[in-house]
Amino acid sequence: MANDRGHPVFAWCYDRMSRSDERAGMAEHRRDLLADAAGRVVEIGAGTGLNFRHYPAAVQEVAAVEPDPHMLRRAVAAAEAEGQAVPVDMRRARAEELPYADGEFDVAVSTLVLCSVSNPDRALGELHRVLKPGGRLLFFEHVRSTDPSAARWQDRLDRPWGWVAGGCHPNRDTVANIERAGFEVTLLRRFPWGPPSPGRPHVRGAAVR
Repeated sequence: MANDRGHPVFAWCYDRMSRSDERAGMAEHRRDLLADAAGRVVEIGAGTGLNFRHYPAAVQEVAAVEPDPHMLRRAVAAAEAEGQAVPVDMRRARAEELPYADGEFDVAVSTLVLCSVSNPDRALGELHRVLKPGGRLLFFEHVRSTDPSAARWQDRLDRPWGWVAGGCHPNRDTVANIERAGFEVTLLRRFPWGPPSPGRPHVRGAAVR
């Protein structure tokens, strides 16, 4: 998530809906995405901390940011829960203004975030800045459909969908945004996931700084 105002009811609903999604296969996607992460990791839009339990032991530390204070409270609880494989440092911050120095991290992680940040180009620019040369961006995101007819529907439904989905923009061409930020996409899988909706097309992949 990336909304910096948030609402306690939305955070509660998101948490409950996410549990269903995790059982339906999202947990496996997270585990597969993060399996090769190592070293120091920065994660944007950590939401309620659903990625934390999937980081492998090769990760030294996760520096995670979340702008929504209600989501942040739940993420802090997840970071402090017993059984977490790696230490997590949670901070309230926006993806567009990361509180880290240049070249601090080996890996950056974005899961279901770049659809809702206010400025995806700036957020990706920040990830590019804080990664070391050769550092990797691991991403799992809603994206614009490659089917022109479906993409037109995403454009039409963009505003109302955002009202009910926490500011999600289903029509963003996130892969193009990643490349425009200076990353080289090295792995990409496109697939439909979840119930039919404007945000159903997804990608999972990796890119190198």
